[in-house]
Amino acid sequence: MGGEVEYAIDRAIRAVIERDSELAKQVLKDDDRVDSLELEADRLSVRLLAPRMTQPGMTQPEEIRLIVTVIRITPILERMADHACNIAQAAIYLNDEPQLKPCCDLPKMSWLACEMLRLSLDAFASADSVAARAVIERDQEIDRLYDRHFQELLQQMTKDPEAAGRATRLLMIARHLERIGDYVKDICELIVYMKEALVIRHCQLLPQTFD
Repeated sequence: MGGEVEYAIDRAIRAVIERDSELAKQVLKDDDRVDSLELEADRLSVRLLAPRMTQPGMTQPEEIRLIVTVIRITPILERMADHACNIAQAAIYLNDEPQLKPCCDLPKMSWLACEMLRLSLDAFASADSVAARAVIERDQEIDRLYDRHFQELLQQMTKDPEAAGRATRLLMIARHLERIGDYVKDICELIVYMKEALVIRHCQLLPQTFD
């Protein structure tokens, strides 16, 4: 499922950069596959969790944390795929309009988002909370790229008001990528919980362990 989401993000951005509306339409068409995988993951998780809840004395805490983590990660991946679809829809619109100045930060943001997602899935597969924490730190890179992209597009809209519609969609594409980075961060926080029984989300308010 994670691989499908990564593939969708990459193709959606290529549809924007290469002005390929057919590729964008394929991203939208393939979204059903991610939805089906989410349902299958939920079904398998419930099947694994049910006997462990009825026989808690025979279950190790790390087994429960693993299943809970999977249940929480799959909807995050599905939402990331939805952001890829939103990018694809923006591409279809933009590809029918005159092209604005190339946005050099979009490919960088897309590459970074996909790289972070891949590394987070590797960290999950190996139960590596140290690697997950390293990925969390990289979210700041996407935020910096988004802020720069925002300022560039704002200046462009000021100079050319007629380009406001196209610039707004480019800004929303960058916003979708920034949100994907946030979702990867959420996944990594869940990996830390799975491995260390430690909740680091909102840690400034509620630092605690769960075993």
